[in-house]
Order: sequence, then structure tokens, then C-alpha cells
Amino acid sequence: MSSSKTRERQQRITQLVHEGINDVEELSHNLRVSISTIRRDLAHLAAQGRLLRTYGGAAYVSHDRREHTLNERMFIQRPQKEAIAALALRQIKDGDTLLLDAGTTTAALARMLRGRDRLHVVTNNIEALTILARDDCIRVTMLGGEVRKLSMGTVGPLADLALGRITADKVFLGADGIVAGRGLCEASADQAYLKEQMMDRAEAVYVLADSQKLGFAGQQAWTPMRGVWTLITDADASPAQLAPFQALENVRVLVAPLA
Repeated sequence: MSSSKTRERQQRITQLVHEGINDVEELSHNLRVSISTIRRDLAHLAAQGRLLRTYGGAAYVSHDRREHTLNERMFIQRPQKEAIAALALRQIKDGDTLLLDAGTTTAALARMLRGRDRLHVVTNNIEALTILARDDCIRVTMLGGEVRKLSMGTVGPLADLALGRITADKVFLGADGIVAGRGLCEASADQAYLKEQMMDRAEAVYVLADSQKLGFAGQQAWTPMRGVWTLITDADASPAQLAPFQALENVRVLVAPLA
């Protein structure tokens, strides 16, 4: 198929998603092309920032770049986040003390931690707290502070104060976006500063970021990444997205395979 026809089809996909037709099967039926073609188109459009991949389809990207709610985030890139969480789980040893950041990918990791032996999880992630609080094998410490209802995480001076009295073996961070050589971008300065504090308290730093977040700089607050750290992303990440991170001497890149 010619590139002009591909561009026309992708433009039509963008329009349909904006109109609320966002399921892969619906798009395939509407455009009379295969599901695999639709998936390739959605991956291309997501890489360009024109759409967001969701579980089974896509979501329209608003030009106001608003912060998505936790409920919205739960369905965006869901298989990718679960694959990332599964690979993150393999980095954890029984007996570890973990710092777990707010976010849906870190919440997916919390679900996979259930039943692990002798873990201590310190978190500002309210969703993770509800997942882990009833597990007798895991000690849980909740960081205090102000609750950000969009992310259901705590931030602010009380969280910072608690972190000053804690050390951890590993920290697992989320982010709204991540740019090689610049750091993590967030919607608020409180979030960005808390991530910096978390990194300072951990021996090993892991950033869990799906492929849509690589190179994204759409928020105004930043957390610099000065030390050695590991990026865990998914197999939808393109070579062009991965290359800037792989070129950095202080970064290890792990790619989670998709089922």
C-alpha cells in the first residue's frame, strides 16, 4: 500500500478515535483493514504523540496536555505496564526494602509482590497500599503528606520528612515522561522533588516507563537523573526511542517482552 494511503488511513483513525470509535476491532471494521494493520497504525500514531495506546484500542490526545486521572491511566498501555512490572519483579530479592512511587505501573508491580517473603515496602502510592496492606508476608510503611487525587499519591513536606529517616535497597519510580540526559517530567514540583528524594535514599534506582513516555516532555516539573539507574520499558519502544538512553553511560536499559 502506498505511503499516501497509509497517511490517509492514519488520519482517519485519528478522527474516528476523536469521535469515540477507539476499539481495535471497531476501527478494523470501519476502515475495512486487518486488526494487525490497525495495531501497526496505532503504534505509529502513539509514537508520534497523536494518540495514546490503551487496552484494546486508543485514546485521543488532548492539546491541553492535561494530566490523566488514575482511572484513565489504568487502561492506557495496560499490557505494556504489566510486562514492565513483571520484569521489575525479577530485580527484587526476598528481604529487600523497596521504595514504591505513585502510579499505575508501580501499582501493577505491587500486585505482583503479594506472597513474596520478608519484603518491606515504603510507598506514597495509595493504590499499592490497598493491595499490600493485607499481605502478612510484607511489611508496609505509608509515607504521609497531601493526597494528589489525580494520581492517588502523597506528596509534600510530611512525605519528604519521612523519607529522611529511611533507606532502601531499591526504588521503583514512575513518570509522566522521560527524556535522556534531562530526567523525568511531572505535573507538579512536589512530585518531581519527592522522586529526587526517593532516589537519594535507595541503593539502586529503577524507572518504570512504557514506550509512550520515552522522549515525552509535556509536563513542566523535572527530576534530574544524575546517578546510575535502570530504565525498564516495553517491547513497543522503537530503536530510535531507546538509542538516546542506551548511549548514556549511567543508564542500563531493560526491555520487557510483550505476550
